[in-house]
Amino acid sequence: MANVVAYAKYMKELFKLASPMIVGSLGIILIGAGDVFVAARYSTNTLAAIGIANSILICIFLFGMGLLASVSPLLSNFRGARSNIKKYFLPTINFSMLLALLSSILILLFIPLLCNLGFDPILIPAIKRYMFICSFSTFGAYLQIALKEYLQAFEIVLFPNFLNIVSVFVHLFLDFVFVFGWFGLPAMGAVGLAVATVLSRTLFGLILLLYCLKLIKVRKYKDFGYFVKLLKIGFPIATAILFEVLAFNVITIFMGRVSGVYAASHNILITLTTATFMIPVAISNAIAVKVGFANGACNYKDVKRYSLAGIVVSMGFMAICSVGFIFFPIFFVNIFTQDPALVKICVPILFLAGFFQIFDGLQVSLGGVFKGLKSTNIVMFGNLVAYWLIGLPLGFVLAFKYKMYLYGFWIGLTVSIFLLSIILLIILFNKFKTIEVP
Repeated sequence: MANVVAYAKYMKELFKLASPMIVGSLGIILIGAGDVFVAARYSTNTLAAIGIANSILICIFLFGMGLLASVSPLLSNFRGARSNIKKYFLPTINFSMLLALLSSILILLFIPLLCNLGFDPILIPAIKRYMFICSFSTFGAYLQIALKEYLQAFEIVLFPNFLNIVSVFVHLFLDFVFVFGWFGLPAMGAVGLAVATVLSRTLFGLILLLYCLKLIKVRKYKDFGYFVKLLKIGFPIATAILFEVLAFNVITIFMGRVSGVYAASHNILITLTTATFMIPVAISNAIAVKVGFANGACNYKDVKRYSLAGIVVSMGFMAICSVGFIFFPIFFVNIFTQDPALVKICVPILFLAGFFQIFDGLQVSLGGVFKGLKSTNIVMFGNLVAYWLIGLPLGFVLAFKYKMYLYGFWIGLTVSIFLLSIILLIILFNKFKTIEVP
């Protein structure tokens, strides 16, 4: 009974830290949904153009985001070891701006290649303009993410995540202004969406910077070792994210060549599973902070308890979501479409997605534990093996040899997420066996 009470305390602390992050994570999803909402009302070509452009941009953007995700667990470890982490404020900003510059250059270098990728020639000009303008949004976006991660290390999460929600409404307003040409401005279509993205990301990055400057006295501090440590933790995180995102994008490409109906169905399924996935992502971030602090303080009792408490909370939430997907699939699909062809494809796969959800919640919470322990290489190699050596090849065989198409690919994804969870769980339990709790 005493253990149950103790774990309830750890769950409560995790949920308290994660709650604002959950709100902020949902804000990120809503911004993307807002762009689709506005683009669809402007023209089909605009929606298609930004869809193609964002499938490229998101790979670059998420890789940088993964590198920045190392800030909070690393600084939490430092804070747990009673090190002064305020001095890392400027180095964190410098790191984010360097990443933003490299990401921006990479996007610009990719634009000339678009003509060789087989896209509809009608869409190419809009895609190029959209990507060119969005390349400058990385500075504001990475600044906001870096400062959010920095504050997270201090467990200051309310204001930065509140900003994410406010940004949803501001971004949506700017979308309408520039896309449809409100207040006497010319209608810009896809270009308007890009302009709105740059302005909103820059605005909210600067607002968070001003907030930090009120809390922290800026001091010049140089520590290239800090950059090395961020890369050591962040590179595997970023690569793991890239492996996962590319796996889903590859399925979209293969299914898009078979039929646009399959590609559309896949996008609906991804949207549904991503919306629920953002809750465990927030819990995972909270786990990384709490485990990182406990690990830095060599408090291995708290390391274990925060880890197990976080896993239970994350899987518990996803189990509830899976019940909804399994027993009410038509309801969830009808949120996006009532097209009989799409419903026929999506509903059976949503049964699979119900089981997928549970293990997705497990693997992301385990990823949070490994981030806190600064052992992120495990997550990277786990994603590589699960998705690219097992899940995708299995899905490809089922999809095309056995004519199961999208359903076959989702079987592959479900198997891969199950294996990834088991791999990470076994490694974690073996790691815990080596930790002596006083």
